[in-house]
Amino acid sequence: MRFLHTADWHLGRLFHQVHLTEDQAFVLHQVIDIARDARVDAVVVAGDIYDRAVPPPEAVKLLDDTLSELLLGLKVPTILAAGNHDSPERLSFGARVLSHQGLHLFGLPSPDLAPVVLGDDHGPVAFYVAPYSEPALIRERLANTEVVDHESGMRALVASMVGAHPRHGRSVFVGHAFVSGGLGSDSERPLSVGGAGAVDASNFDGFQYVALGHLHRPQHIGGVHLRYSGALLEYSFDEVGQRRSVTIVDIDAAGVSRTEEIPLVPRRELRRIEGTLEQLLRPEAHEAHPLPAAAREDYIVARLLDRHPVLDPIGRLRAIYPNILCIERAPDVVSGAEGQPAGDRRQLDYGQLFANFFKEVTGDAPTPEEEAVFGSTADSVAGRDREVRA
Repeated sequence: MRFLHTADWHLGRLFHQVHLTEDQAFVLHQVIDIARDARVDAVVVAGDIYDRAVPPPEAVKLLDDTLSELLLGLKVPTILAAGNHDSPERLSFGARVLSHQGLHLFGLPSPDLAPVVLGDDHGPVAFYVAPYSEPALIRERLANTEVVDHESGMRALVASMVGAHPRHGRSVFVGHAFVSGGLGSDSERPLSVGGAGAVDASNFDGFQYVALGHLHRPQHIGGVHLRYSGALLEYSFDEVGQRRSVTIVDIDAAGVSRTEEIPLVPRRELRRIEGTLEQLLRPEAHEAHPLPAAAREDYIVARLLDRHPVLDPIGRLRAIYPNILCIERAPDVVSGAEGQPAGDRRQLDYGQLFANFFKEVTGDAPTPEEEAVFGSTADSVAGRDREVRA
């Protein structure tokens, strides 16, 4: 049995107000090509198919196009589990009908959730699928009062599925969860406050392979049998330089015989560039960070090192980097007075904030008359606000 493990597509994602549908389509074409070239027997998508519960139409169309290629073009059975970004009811619409066409959709937990059973020369392989569910929903659907958090919820889900459909021979678990020991990224939505969202890897003992979604960095947890395939794309600038991939899994008569990470190539890379505005406007002459012309089309965040105010930096940089998304100021050069750290601006009053802003924009401190005009205007606004609240 050979299958492709992927997850965290986040179709419909906005990144700094840029729609990533074309970027996602570019990579999904590669996923389809990999499935074709590797001659896989199944495709497993472990949650977060969409980026939000009500996805935009173009995201729905992209999913339809992708599944049509896999199911109608390649005739490959495909398993989709809901993640914490998905609406389980919307994602699993038509599940009973579509399962007869090889599309297996899992949205809500159930006490007798049957596995998807596929066969090869060595016999059946059972795919047990646990869609992401809040502990309260698991407690209700399984009528299990012992479910109080994600750990007890996952334990109950696995026990319920295996209890109703005991494992015989080879089995794969598919789920969307944060397993203790995993490395997260900024682009993941926390499952809960603190560490209460984590589950232990021991919940999955006995499965030949555990196909996980939620964490966007490709990684193994506690051995090769438990793996996050990672997201389709880098979805935050703290992920710059992280690889993106899908995983090909081979299972023989004894269990997992091989896993292979197949890299994905994005339409545009994420890049962080750094320097003064003058240096960044002349990238070919910037000795510390030379950037070839082709790379200037990538998605870019620019960290400015200027110690003096600069006007419209993103507008000026966009002439060189058409897909620049945002500007950062390095913490050690952000200043109120020239060369002096600004400190925590939340501790400043409105007058100080105005003075700092005025100086940053104009290069000069406000005159006493300008400060007086601002002060009287601010007092007037504050007075009206108090009247409204009263």
